[in-house]
Amino acid sequence: MDIRPFAVEEWMNEWETGAKYNIAETCADSISLDQIFELTGADRELFFKELASRRLTYGDITGAPAFKEGICGLYRTIRPEHVVPTHGAAGANHHVFLSLLAPGDRVVSVMPTYQQLYSIPDSLGAETDVLLLKRENGYLPDLDELRRLVTPDTKMICINNPNNPTGALMETDMLKRILEIADRVGAWVLCDEVYRHLTQTDEWCESAADLYERGISVSSMSKVFSLAGLRLGWIACRDKEAVRSFLSHRDYNLISCGMLDEMTAALALKYRDRLLARNRGIIRENLALLDQWVQREPGIHYVKPQAGTTALLHYDLDIPSYSFCEEMYRETGAFVTPGDCFEEPGCFRLGYACDKQTLLGGLNAIHEFMERKVRAASGM
Repeated sequence: MDIRPFAVEEWMNEWETGAKYNIAETCADSISLDQIFELTGADRELFFKELASRRLTYGDITGAPAFKEGICGLYRTIRPEHVVPTHGAAGANHHVFLSLLAPGDRVVSVMPTYQQLYSIPDSLGAETDVLLLKRENGYLPDLDELRRLVTPDTKMICINNPNNPTGALMETDMLKRILEIADRVGAWVLCDEVYRHLTQTDEWCESAADLYERGISVSSMSKVFSLAGLRLGWIACRDKEAVRSFLSHRDYNLISCGMLDEMTAALALKYRDRLLARNRGIIRENLALLDQWVQREPGIHYVKPQAGTTALLHYDLDIPSYSFCEEMYRETGAFVTPGDCFEEPGCFRLGYACDKQTLLGGLNAIHEFMERKVRAASGM
């Protein structure tokens, strides 16, 4: 299978280790098992006793019941039989494409977004049309343009809500209108929802899987629940045909997820409200700090994120984004992601869900780097 290099992951792999200020990270500040017990008040001794006594079999092939029940609590209509556990959300996206797409199928995907949503369909021989998310539209889809791109032959529409890298959030009405466009031609809608629930307000964030029978929600324990080390994700879909296909293909490439991982995830999801409260507190405080910094920084501009953990910041310097980010990393230790990883030049993606001191240190390093570049450009 011929596939384009995964730009954002290759960048992270090369530079993440050793960063002084890692403000490229997209997970809400990661936690340990000790912190889970501190946050939840769960019985630590009982959990570890049960963990240590478990025979290390393949476990529940289609997913531990407690884990799947915990996932269902994140949706309105999803039941355990609608959930297919996977190796992270990256594994979920890949699995959906391999299960449902064939060469020649027509796909529409937004951009910028996580590169999987267009590069994997391309690699499978699908005819992929791109719906560009524009800064002047707040990085929200132009529904008239979507209607032009969707044809009676369209097999799947790929969206990302909240959006990575911009933090744009589609409100319920817009999401429903996208689903109506898909329904007219019988298309699947794959919605990458790994940042869902990490919102700046307390309103319920709707899922494509709840609103549309052919809606496919992909998510994980990584971003929202700060547990990327579990490498656990899932596909949620109410369509029996799709779930049957997911489970059939799963026998070839996964069989089951790790039983110890699922046990830990089930514990976290049992107390999901406490973990969500912690992480919403982090992103709300840190976005306020980021927004204050952007307002003071004359050479930086952005569309303020509405949800998620990332922002796309444009800079007023005539430097390619790869060069900008590498030079800044080497000079200051501040680690961000080039906008060109998302095919967005002249900008960088910043993750603001890290601990507050790392964020403040990183923002100060960017400020100092920008000042030096401006002075050098003006000959001062």
